[in-house]
Amino acid sequence: MTDHRPLRGPATDKAARRTGAVRISGLSKRYAMGGKAMTVLDDINLSIRPGEFVSIVGPSGCGKSTLLRLIVGLDTDYDGEIRLDDTRVAGTGLERGLVFQDHRLFPWMTVAKNVEVALLNQKLPRDRRERVISEHLALVGLSDFGDAYPHQLSGGMAQRAAIARALANEPKVLALDEPLGALDALTRVKVQAELQRIWMEAGTTMIMVTHDVDEALFLGDRVVVMSPRPGRIARIVDVDLPHPRDRASPLLHRLKDEILAELTREPREDDGTLVTFPGRPRG
Repeated sequence: MTDHRPLRGPATDKAARRTGAVRISGLSKRYAMGGKAMTVLDDINLSIRPGEFVSIVGPSGCGKSTLLRLIVGLDTDYDGEIRLDDTRVAGTGLERGLVFQDHRLFPWMTVAKNVEVALLNQKLPRDRRERVISEHLALVGLSDFGDAYPHQLSGGMAQRAAIARALANEPKVLALDEPLGALDALTRVKVQAELQRIWMEAGTTMIMVTHDVDEALFLGDRVVVMSPRPGRIARIVDVDLPHPRDRASPLLHRLKDEILAELTREPREDDGTLVTFPGRPRG
């Protein structure tokens, strides 16, 4: 079931001009273990609009990170189909970026040089290359730290530098695999707000895996709730609130209760059935 409502917030106009639509159809993934096939993902169907922020939550081992790897093309052994703007995903490409839980910055390089690494496969004039680096450091609020080394940054700053590197190629889609999971609680809240701002300014389609339901709701236009392995889409929760968001919103608290109830309930035979929670009652 796909929601075709327009996006909300400053990213709306940019999204209308950008590509970055993702369509996943009948996707299943199996691993061979002990001579047997273990199904990790089963019949995943999901459409993501250009410029949308989609959060994915679910129990450990339900295939959330595996799904991101398939979307960015790190793994191509699956059944079904993944399309980006009507082109089938058949491997990695610059139009899809990935940010991990660990920032993975090169410790011997400055922040600016780490961002520049993303541009090595592009034949850009030096002035253009320097402008791209400068623009993306500004986007993540690190204009004054281009000459710093990763060990001189806080954890939140290092993650923002990793996001700048991932966005430097202007990918159509940015996948984020628990990007804030290693941060302390206070820093995590601050970086969530920064990530929201970055998304709103960049207008890039973002797909984030997280175990934090509050985080998923604060950032996502929609929250995809996965069932236990084999991973299926159990619910899609529509978060009908504008960005930037108020964490104290009663709607966010109500949707959190609904998602936690879904994640903690006993499995049923119809776990693969898709149901949509509306963000607010419809007339």
